[in-house]
Amino acid sequence: MAVIGYLFAAIPVSDLDRAAAWYERFAGREADLVPNERELAWRMSETGWVCLILDAEHAGSARHTILVDDLDEFLAALGERGIASEPVEQLGGGARRAIAVDPDGNRMSVGQP
Repeated sequence: MAVIGYLFAAIPVSDLDRAAAWYERFAGREADLVPNERELAWRMSETGWVCLILDAEHAGSARHTILVDDLDEFLAALGERGIASEPVEQLGGGARRAIAVDPDGNRMSVGQP
């Protein structure tokens, strides 16, 4: 079986500039890749990327999860950059998560195993 080397998670948005401003705050920096006038991408890990795609018809339909090693630290940094999240939920096995929602309603779940 072939091994997946990289993952690009697409997030459809209705307004690329408005979404870019939110994801710049979420990631803490400008996009790492601008392939064309309809797409922007941020490298979130060694092989994982979050990609905005201008697609108003499907905007708000993305549901992604990223895992971090320190949820409290990550959420505090988001708050400092003006990104609010829903309250932290306690999940089974000691895992926890919080959800941040972009201007189109796309949900970015941030979890700590």
